[in-house]
Amino acid sequence: MGIVSRGFHGRRPAGTTLPPGQYLVEDFPVLSAGPTPRVPLETWEFTVTTAAGVRHRWSWRDLRDLPSERPTVDLHCVTKWSKLATRWEGVSLDTLLADVDLDADYAMVHSFGGYTTNLPLEDLLDGKAWIVHRYDGDDLPAEHGGPARLLVPHLYLWKSAKWVRGIQLMPTDDPGFWESLGYHEYGDPWREQRYQGD
Repeated sequence: MGIVSRGFHGRRPAGTTLPPGQYLVEDFPVLSAGPTPRVPLETWEFTVTTAAGVRHRWSWRDLRDLPSERPTVDLHCVTKWSKLATRWEGVSLDTLLADVDLDADYAMVHSFGGYTTNLPLEDLLDGKAWIVHRYDGDDLPAEHGGPARLLVPHLYLWKSAKWVRGIQLMPTDDPGFWESLGYHEYGDPWREQRYQGD
C-alpha cells in the first residue's frame, strides 16, 4: 500500500473550504468543447436580445468604455479541480442589462464557435456575473476565453462561457451544449450538480 491514496491531490490551505469532491490546482487548466476561436477586436460585438426580440449591441470599444470591476473569485470545474482567488477585470452584467427589458426568467449564452449554455436570469444579476476581458492583470488569453468571457463563479465553470458573443433572454428554459449532453441544468458545485439527476 502506498503512502498517498489515489484520491489525494494535496492539502488544502488552512481555512480553505472547497465544494465536495473538488481538489486545488495552482495552474489554470484549459478545457474546451472545440477549437479556440480567434476573434478580431474590430469585429467583436456582444448582443443581448430580449424575449420580445429587441436587440442591444456593444462593440469592443463600447464594452471597454463601461465602468469595470475587479472581482477576485474562486473557480470550480465540473472535472473536479478548483482554483482559488482568481483575479479578473470586466463589466458587471448589472451594468450591461441596466437598460434592457428583463421580462424573462432564463438566458441562453452564445459564444463565438457555436457553444451555448443556459442559466436562470437571476444568476446573472445582483453582482453575480461579469463579462471579463482581463485575467491576473493581463488581457484575457484566447485559450481562457479571450477577448471576453462570461464569469459566473458560483456555478461550475462550464456555465462561464468562453468567447462570449451574446445572451438571448427567454421565458422558458432550454438546454445549452453540455446540458443537452447530460450535464446538470444548473451546476451548483456546493450541491455537486455535475450531471442530470445529481
